[in-house]
Formats: sequence, structure tokens, C-alpha cells
Amino acid sequence: MLAQAFECVEDGNYSDALKLYDLTLKEDPENTNALIDKGVTLQNMGKLKLAIRSYDKALEISPENLDALLNKGAVLHSEKKYLEAIDCYDVALEIDKKCAMALAYKGLSLGEMGELKEAIKHFKKALSIDKHYDLANISKDIAQELLKSIKEKSKTP
Repeated sequence: MLAQAFECVEDGNYSDALKLYDLTLKEDPENTNALIDKGVTLQNMGKLKLAIRSYDKALEISPENLDALLNKGAVLHSEKKYLEAIDCYDVALEIDKKCAMALAYKGLSLGEMGELKEAIKHFKKALSIDKHYDLANISKDIAQELLKSIKEKSKTP
């Protein structure tokens, strides 16, 4: 059923995918994969509060589930709740210090908060783990350019 739901998502048929996730969860309410995939589908539909609820249910069952933590953080980030997103990424990093995605995502939230130097540190850490991680590489470059332009503006009288 999950494979069928995935195909529905791939085809952009989110409502049918949700029905399949709900059927799966009716049979197996503690299926974290179904909960996370349902959350991602809801996120794609712009139903962010419901997506968070789905990730929270997955985290109740499996508190150290990196996918649920990272996805929940991404939703919180998109809602401009950067500190809450960072909390999710910090928990993910306690579980796996070498989670390049958590480091890069935390860098994105820090960058949105104007903490460019800290953001750059996190992008560099992510790149030290995965040197081909495009998100970290591009974000690092953007943050460095922003920092440079801020410094140049502060020098101009």
C-alpha cells in the first residue's frame, strides 16, 4: 500500500495518497514510515499544521527518527519558526553528529535569523561530511556574499 501511495504522490495525486496512508495507519497505527510519508504529502499540499501533527505522531512512536525530525524542522522553517526548527535539527544532531542535512538545514534557519557567521559554520560542517552536498555549498556561498556585502555597506559612510 505504501508503494501505491508513493506512486500517487509521484503523479501529484495527493488525495489518493492520503487515503492509502490512512488505510495503512488504520491497520498499523504505529507505522512511522506511513506517518512520515503522510506528513510529507500534507506538506506538499500546503497543510503544514497537519504535516507537523503527522511528524509528531511519528516522533511519539520513534523519538529518534531523523526523517521525522528533519521534516518537522523544515515545516517549522517554512512557517518562519526558526528557533523551533533549530530545536528539531539539534535533536537530530544529538542522535547523529554527522547528519549533513541537519547541519545544512540548521544553517538555513540561522541564516534567516541573520546569524550569517554561524550559518556558514554549519554549511562548512555539512560540506566536511558530504563535499558534494549542493544545498550546503550554494547556501554557504550565498551567506558569504551577504556577509561580504553587509561588511562593505558598514564601511561606506
